[in-house]
Amino acid sequence: MPDGRGAVAAGRVVSCPIVSCPIVSCPIVSCRIVSPPPAAPGPPAPPRHLRCCCGRCRGGGPIEPPLNAGRPRCLPSVPSRLSVCLSVHLSVHLSVRRSPRGRQQRAGPMAATSKDTKKSNCFGYPFSIFFIVINEFCERFSYYGMRAVLVLYFKYFLRWDDNFSTAIYHTFVALCYLTPILGALIADSWLGKFKTIVSLSIVYTVGQAVMAVSSINDLTDHNTDGTPDSIATHVALSMTGLILIALGTGGIKPCVSAFGGDQFEDHQEKQRSRFFSIFYLAINAGSLLSTVITPILRAQQCGIHSKQQCYPLAFGVPAALMAVSLIVFMIGSGMYKKVQPQGNIMVQVCKCIGFAIKNRFRHRSKEYPKREHWLDWASEKYSNRLITQTKMVLKVLFLYIPLPMFWALFDQQGSRWTLQATTMDGNFGAIQIQPDQMQTVNPILIVIMVPVVDAVIYPLIRKCKINFTPLRKITVGMFLAGLAFIAAALVQLQIDKTLPVFPAAGQSQIKIINLGADNARVTFVPENLNVSVEPLQGTDYRTFEISQLQSVVVASGSNSAILNATSASGNRHTLTVKNTMSGIATQWLLDNVTSKPEEGKNLIRFINNLPWTVNVTMGDVDFGELIPLSASNYGVFSGGRTDKIVVSTNVTNCTGTSNSLGFGGAYTIIINECSGNVAALNYSQDIPPNTVHMAWQIPQYFILTCGEVVFSVTGLEFSYSQAPSNMKSVLQAGWLLTVAVGNIIVLIVAGASKLSQQWAEYVLFAALLFAVCIIFSVMAYFYTYIDPNEIEAQLDEEEKQVKKDPDFHEKEVEAVSQM
Repeated sequence: MPDGRGAVAAGRVVSCPIVSCPIVSCPIVSCRIVSPPPAAPGPPAPPRHLRCCCGRCRGGGPIEPPLNAGRPRCLPSVPSRLSVCLSVHLSVHLSVRRSPRGRQQRAGPMAATSKDTKKSNCFGYPFSIFFIVINEFCERFSYYGMRAVLVLYFKYFLRWDDNFSTAIYHTFVALCYLTPILGALIADSWLGKFKTIVSLSIVYTVGQAVMAVSSINDLTDHNTDGTPDSIATHVALSMTGLILIALGTGGIKPCVSAFGGDQFEDHQEKQRSRFFSIFYLAINAGSLLSTVITPILRAQQCGIHSKQQCYPLAFGVPAALMAVSLIVFMIGSGMYKKVQPQGNIMVQVCKCIGFAIKNRFRHRSKEYPKREHWLDWASEKYSNRLITQTKMVLKVLFLYIPLPMFWALFDQQGSRWTLQATTMDGNFGAIQIQPDQMQTVNPILIVIMVPVVDAVIYPLIRKCKINFTPLRKITVGMFLAGLAFIAAALVQLQIDKTLPVFPAAGQSQIKIINLGADNARVTFVPENLNVSVEPLQGTDYRTFEISQLQSVVVASGSNSAILNATSASGNRHTLTVKNTMSGIATQWLLDNVTSKPEEGKNLIRFINNLPWTVNVTMGDVDFGELIPLSASNYGVFSGGRTDKIVVSTNVTNCTGTSNSLGFGGAYTIIINECSGNVAALNYSQDIPPNTVHMAWQIPQYFILTCGEVVFSVTGLEFSYSQAPSNMKSVLQAGWLLTVAVGNIIVLIVAGASKLSQQWAEYVLFAALLFAVCIIFSVMAYFYTYIDPNEIEAQLDEEEKQVKKDPDFHEKEVEAVSQM
């Protein structure tokens, strides 16, 4: 068996260290020493032969054991295709010692590792990786679940406006992508990966718990009016929690996947590759489930004194999942292979760059000869290999400069696009989609588009003989992201057409509701604007300048009345009119609504058009007693549903069922009749509901996801193909840094643009990305692809030459100068 765990008949298998096969095409995966079974208690018999099990040829001849520690002689193995000579110190690796209890133990640390590995393997995988995968699933659920509802928490709980909510959201995301550099330095240079993950996971869990506590409305609602009395306390707790979460999630981000890779032996390359696929699947599964579940939890009603949006539950479940993640990771502690910190290559690269700059500044005089590259000024202190590898990395990092603009657009899915969804209709038939649930479109499309692009799109492009290089793919990805924001701008234009216009300062808006059985005619003086209203009907709001409106004349049937005009500035009013036997009864109602209802909810009030006092309830909301021709205050109801209406009088109770009123509207329900236990109701629309469906966001999500597939996957692939093998972590840090800078760009652009129209801001971001896309395409045109393996091979050859001839570099420089 290639993994060396099989039994040998009538013999004993003693593990020896894994060594490299001298045949490049046939790497060793294990070595076994086969010896005959002992005939009696005592020291084991000398080994019969050494068999080398190779990963590809499955061969390797038996090697005669030497009497002394020396080089064994190869014996041909039939039908094996090769013989392998191994230099093994048998006197060391086959030494057997007896424990104090008389139990035989194999000596050497490698033997112990092999024994532990054998016990902890499951289907060929180290058992410890299952704890790591579960840990990553729970952690990603925790992070994306919290982030999905974060911008709505800012807007609706902390009562921040859209711009400030967006700014704080992107500041948090930027911090989450800056802290991985700190986590990598701590893990590689100080604590090691295991201790770093445990330490920062505790910080992470505390941060999630603080966020859950900060969202408890009753924490400071001492007067039980449903509004926090000290919003500053909630803000302080929220900011503390977010900082701790950013330190935790960012700090462990570069450690968990690498720690999982450390659990595998050198001969488990195939299992290690599959592990990273499973690891990536756990990330996407956690993010997808959390962005579906936490918005549902947020939409629930909870609270001690008053029912509110259940943000404590929406943040509490991610906090609990993070605690589970930490516990699961700690349970597997005894099974992990914990590699000691060995220093971070990023530190060496930064020191090399810093020394080169400092040395160049010291020798800036013209008397010093110029060098081919500014990094060559570090040659006095650092090796030629490190300098050359740093040049290769900086060449790739230079191409990263335009990339943050892509992330500036991409991460607005969780801010601007979620806020856009709050003004749209989320009714998908049997399913009601919450605004923050639209973010799930991205991971769903990722799962679909990645295999489609790899298996269909790219092969078709190759068949068309188009040289679709990695840098061209990145350019196309940036272009698609710009198109996605153009699509978002077009959707926003349609939304803006449905938004009501509210009165400005010095203006007033008036609508008329005729509660009588006769037509009513209303004249606004001095404009002489005449409005006719049919029985039990109402008008739309009309805007008037308060300075130009003096009085209102109402006529119905044979009666008329003159009213003083309302003088309240910047408000909406409703004028109720009813022709009675004793004259025209009128009443001014202050609507006190100057914006659309939040989160797709509806505002509903009642007007009592009965001749007696009634008590009205709708669902769980009690509107109290209403005297004739009076109106209640608005109550808040979830959109897209029907509720039971009960009208109670001193004589009887009448019931009815409300209409399904859509999302984001405001309505006045008129109680006209109560007979036969049935309430006759009329509806007047004060604010129209959201009419643009959320499905119109799917095209912009689709275009952006296509851009992400082409941009993100290709970007990492290109970076890794153009950098030395030991510099991958530097490029990973650089890639994460572009995400952080992209979120900072959102803060700068959104704060500096001062655009009043959201569609214009979308167009601005798209235009900026198109401009950056052109710049990047020019940079890509002049980029020359390299082969890091070939360059490193040249470095190896030079180092060999230096070992043979210490004056090799001096001679080379002299030859160049002579030429």
